[in-house]
Amino acid sequence: MLIQVWHHTRYTYSSPVFLGIHKLYLQPQHRPYFRIEHQKFDVLPNPDGQNFRQDLAGNWYSQCWFSAQTEQMEIHSEWIFKLRDFNPFGFILDRPFEERGWTDPLFQFSYEEKTAFLIPFLSSTEDFHFTEFIQGIRSQSNGLIDFLVRLTQAIYQNWKHQVREEEDIWEPTFTYAERTGSCRDLALMEMEMLREMGLATRFVSGYAFNPELEAGHELHGWLEVFLPGAGWVGLDPSLGLLTDHHYIPLASHPDPQRTLPVQGTFAGTAQSKLKARVDIKLLHRSK
Repeated sequence: MLIQVWHHTRYTYSSPVFLGIHKLYLQPQHRPYFRIEHQKFDVLPNPDGQNFRQDLAGNWYSQCWFSAQTEQMEIHSEWIFKLRDFNPFGFILDRPFEERGWTDPLFQFSYEEKTAFLIPFLSSTEDFHFTEFIQGIRSQSNGLIDFLVRLTQAIYQNWKHQVREEEDIWEPTFTYAERTGSCRDLALMEMEMLREMGLATRFVSGYAFNPELEAGHELHGWLEVFLPGAGWVGLDPSLGLLTDHHYIPLASHPDPQRTLPVQGTFAGTAQSKLKARVDIKLLHRSK
């Protein structure tokens, strides 16, 4: 399958500003199921300097810096990806890990080596907000993978998905109570549900393409859970799916705010306004 992604971002300012250093998390992060056939990346005004850097989580981003005043900043990227099938269920789960957690009376999973690296991906609080909901899904499930599938589908079926242009992310308890949220809100809520069970999770931002839809393809957010034997497994509560080759990540991090596509500051008293658009087009469907 061959797809084209066109992504345009524009910040406008009510008066001239000096742009600070910007980090642009708009570089596709490598996955073995896609190959980049074409790429074009432009920033206006032209930066004084621009280079690719890598953050602590392993994400590559473009770092830009400026000196002249401006009343707007535009970022345009264009990609052509060649996708090949990826089976999200193609793994063998570590059986002892699953059995220890599944039979635990408190439904708590634990990693044999809880290294310092894992700590940011785990819960930082001892509060439990979703126990009743989680236990309800557990009672219907036959093992951890079946539970993850049912949980993701339950969020999709019982929470209304909405598009919010604001870059903020709602608190998981607020999303849970409101029974609605953007893809970012729903992903963070499921992350916190799984962290309450002792599972490590991280937030992912990127592009998601549904070949059955003619429109509605936007910058998307989902989550990944770390399962011994399987590695990072992607879950999309906005669609009730495990993620496959239709998902192209731009950044992943235990803190969703660290995956925002554009991260930077400006000096001045102006108000800023963001407008972004993503178009994805199917160029060729594999037989």
